[in-house]
Amino acid sequence: MALHRLFHLSSLLRSAVSVTLRRNIGLSAVVFNKARDLDPVQKLFLDKIREYNAKSKTAGGVFEAGPAYQKNLTEEMTKLQRLYGGGDLTKFPQFKFPEPKLEEVTAK
Repeated sequence: MALHRLFHLSSLLRSAVSVTLRRNIGLSAVVFNKARDLDPVQKLFLDKIREYNAKSKTAGGVFEAGPAYQKNLTEEMTKLQRLYGGGDLTKFPQFKFPEPKLEEVTAK
């Protein structure tokens, strides 16, 4: 009797897992297909971002940045270098942690 209930429970569990997996796979396929077909406004937005990125790469910096932008950028970089002790602010700082000198302790 107990063995029969165990088999019945295992078949119910197997069918529940099967249905859940089928639903999840089916739902994710629908979401994936909808994600490929973007809204026209989203597509236009992404196209403009990609176009600006390409223009910025060819310009070697910020695209269509005037002299006022460059002046402001140099002033801010000078201010940051003065506040934080100079150095190259475009690179990540290098940290050096010297090995501590430990004294040997003897048991008395």
